[in-house]
Amino acid sequence: MSSSIPTYESIGVRPLINCKGTLTIVSGSLLLPEARQAMSEASGAYVQMEELMERVGTRIGELMHAEFGLVTCGCAAALCQVTAASVVGTTPEGIKQLPDTTGMRNEVMTLKSHRHVYDHAIRMVGVKLVEVGSHEEMKAAMNENTAMVAIFGDAADRGEISVANMVSIAHAYNIPVLVDAAAERPDTPNVYLEEGVDAVAYSGGKCLRGPQASGLVLGRKDLLWDAYMNGAPHHAIGRPMKAGKEEIMGLLAAVEQWAQRDHEAEWKTWEGWLQTITNAVSDFPTIETSIQQPGRSNVAPVLQINWDQAGIPIPAEEIVKRLSDGEPRIEVGGGGTSVSVMPYMMEEGEAVVVADRLREELSTAV
Repeated sequence: MSSSIPTYESIGVRPLINCKGTLTIVSGSLLLPEARQAMSEASGAYVQMEELMERVGTRIGELMHAEFGLVTCGCAAALCQVTAASVVGTTPEGIKQLPDTTGMRNEVMTLKSHRHVYDHAIRMVGVKLVEVGSHEEMKAAMNENTAMVAIFGDAADRGEISVANMVSIAHAYNIPVLVDAAAERPDTPNVYLEEGVDAVAYSGGKCLRGPQASGLVLGRKDLLWDAYMNGAPHHAIGRPMKAGKEEIMGLLAAVEQWAQRDHEAEWKTWEGWLQTITNAVSDFPTIETSIQQPGRSNVAPVLQINWDQAGIPIPAEEIVKRLSDGEPRIEVGGGGTSVSVMPYMMEEGEAVVVADRLREELSTAV
């Protein structure tokens, strides 16, 4: 029997250069060295899990200027567990009954403009999502069945109600407010906590560069501890969403590093990489480049490369395919006559490789 450790290549999987951002489909981000080391250290000893979560949650709260920080198995698990906590708290009978919400508060309110595919993680608790579109509709829809208000961070600037107003309405009825901010930056001070929300959930494996299978929830300790009781290691609806000791310590290490990282220097590095790629393609006929600024998620500059097919007779989809099929494998965004390069999850030295491969494919087309 071979003693070698399996690698992607040994099983026929091709690693890639990630120029698309923190998308889970291309495996999110790469672990920080400190997070990798923390996970390795954690794997070598046993601990009492509730004690570990309490200590880690307290430390994360200190680092992120929040009351508490809960580690979950990804951001979607956080949505599920906080919803469950809002519905049943820690009532043993209620915990056992979920996802059957008969006789419970079983409605979660959200704006029509905030619906998205990830709200499945909320609905799986057994609740009904109630859509509203205005301040008046939200107030009128509040009733004894309302368990929680859900906000999608990316849509926080859409719709007729601000986050602060939604919080004001919900808190008047003693209803908690949860924000899904998966791919956003957990900056301090936290914009959502300052607006009064009770919990805001992030992916641990995106901008934090912690374990891919981790999530982070910041907010009220009582609500987040109830959410923990509705997840592993407890026998509850969130039991399959286990965050092990390795993920918990790995995410703590990533949060520690987040407080120390030079985010301004990172941004300048990304701009330098995009300039390298721009310089490599700017002399092609009809090529136009621009830098797009991000929204709330995947917060990094994005290089947009456009061209007229009269000058470069190849669709962007074909360039995207050739980069993906080639060696090394490079994943970029694109469609029509435009290719986009997101440097967020690129590594040192990859900008030159991407620039050379883009130039090669454009040269072939010309």
